Amino acid sequence: MTTALQITAANVDPALLDLPWHLPIAAWPDSVLAALPRGISRHTVRFARLSGHVIAVKEIDEQIARREYATLRQLRRLDAPCVLPIAVITGRQNDDGEALMPALVTQHLSFSLPYRALFTRSMRLETVDRLIDALAVLLVRLHTLGLYWGDVSLSNTLFRRDAGAFAAYLVDAETSEFHPQLSRGQRNYDLDLARTNIIGELMDLQAGDVLSSDADLIAIGDRLVARYTTLWEELTAQESFDAADRWRVAARVERLHNLGYDVDELQMTTTADGNTVSIQPKVVDAGHYHRQVMRLTGLDVQENQARRMLNDLEYYAMMTGRKDDDLEMVAHDWVNEVFEPTVRAVPRELSRKLEPAEIFHEVLEHRWYMSEQQGRDVPTQEAVASYVANVLPNRADERFISTPLPRHDS
Repeated sequence: MTTALQITAANVDPALLDLPWHLPIAAWPDSVLAALPRGISRHTVRFARLSGHVIAVKEIDEQIARREYATLRQLRRLDAPCVLPIAVITGRQNDDGEALMPALVTQHLSFSLPYRALFTRSMRLETVDRLIDALAVLLVRLHTLGLYWGDVSLSNTLFRRDAGAFAAYLVDAETSEFHPQLSRGQRNYDLDLARTNIIGELMDLQAGDVLSSDADLIAIGDRLVARYTTLWEELTAQESFDAADRWRVAARVERLHNLGYDVDELQMTTTADGNTVSIQPKVVDAGHYHRQVMRLTGLDVQENQARRMLNDLEYYAMMTGRKDDDLEMVAHDWVNEVFEPTVRAVPRELSRKLEPAEIFHEVLEHRWYMSEQQGRDVPTQEAVASYVANVLPNRADERFISTPLPRHDS
């Protein structure tokens, strides 16, 4: 019996109907595909163009597809870093009426890279460290939201550049589950699995002569555990001190801000004699600097990019004699006089290289190096011209990477 194609989506794009759902996605023609690198996956995954965007299509069991779709939607509602779920496609049949696997459709994250694509460009151990740090931050953030990932790995993560560092995004939630609060055992299982998977993935890179044979992979795996543990303790641990040291309350909040977190609730208790105070953050939200930049400028940027922008905004206020002016007014002028002219100075043919906020960060870095070399304060306009002429043309286009990678379909 012939069944109708069914599309489950919050906002259905009619263009989805134009894709060749009657074919296994491994057989989709090049005319609908986008040449993006694919990470290692248990399932067949293809990238296709849809209404000016790039989507990822993964063939998967219907029950798993629906669960993953629901999990990703919940993560998006919580403003967690993950890919955008588009639809679940069921009722697929080929021209002979034979059933085909259902598919999960997500939107490709622009300017994001699977870890293997990064290693085709940079083989330095510093890159590995930055990826591990980003993954640790992502794992802590998901755990604070009550998400048990269940399959933590570099392969299930996408990375975007963030002012010299990386921001990590969850891309595969097949095994993920939400809980009111994760137990220590659940968190430790995720962390131990992450360590094991990362060591294995890096061994694969070593075997392919992509990563130096001198790299201590066990130490890299241990770095993830240490980074996670330090961050988790800072976010959640109870801290006790003498009542006379009440300044430590503000210091704890400031440390959390420096880590990129806002404290929505801080529980503070004293002993019966009032001599000892204990504090414990109860609710913390990631994105402290991101929210500040969004509020002041409307720009949606990564956390480290936001921190860099706020530093430049402060510098701008000082140099223009406006440190005591209303910050929102100063930020409005900074966008018009500093940020937007910098971004507009990039020729259109180079605009696919990096995100605008990352370009702005690199211009600031370039200006600093030029000033140090020349022993003078190089104006931003001069630094932009030098960066566009000498640095940016040598960068790879990262909006839609087309580097071919080995196929790992199963």
